[in-house]
Amino acid sequence: MHQHTTPAFGHIRIHRADCCTVIAFHGEIDIAAAAAITPRLDAATAIPRCRIVLDLGGVEFIDACGLGLLCRARLRVMAGGGRLVLVCDHPRTLLLLQITGMDSVFTVTASMAEALDQCAGPAAD
Repeated sequence: MHQHTTPAFGHIRIHRADCCTVIAFHGEIDIAAAAAITPRLDAATAIPRCRIVLDLGGVEFIDACGLGLLCRARLRVMAGGGRLVLVCDHPRTLLLLQITGMDSVFTVTASMAEALDQCAGPAAD
């Protein structure tokens, strides 16, 4: 797996892994974090036909604003004909995705390897 890593910024770190851009979230993803995350997330998802993996493995807490960021990223990627996959294995975050119905909107995997395989598949769900 070829990787190019950029320094962590606020609550996200963006790097390349194979043919995908990985956006790793960490810490508490709430209203305060959303303001700092949005510009970098928008830049990463603005590329046509981009392939994005959102890694929630380092998330300690996520609220409605955090879910809004995930939905925003998905809409931008889909509009550009790309593909987006979530990596999440934390029971509390998975429960939040289930309760809100987001687990049926996103492709959710439990491991980075599985997410990279899914992301490399055909674009646009």
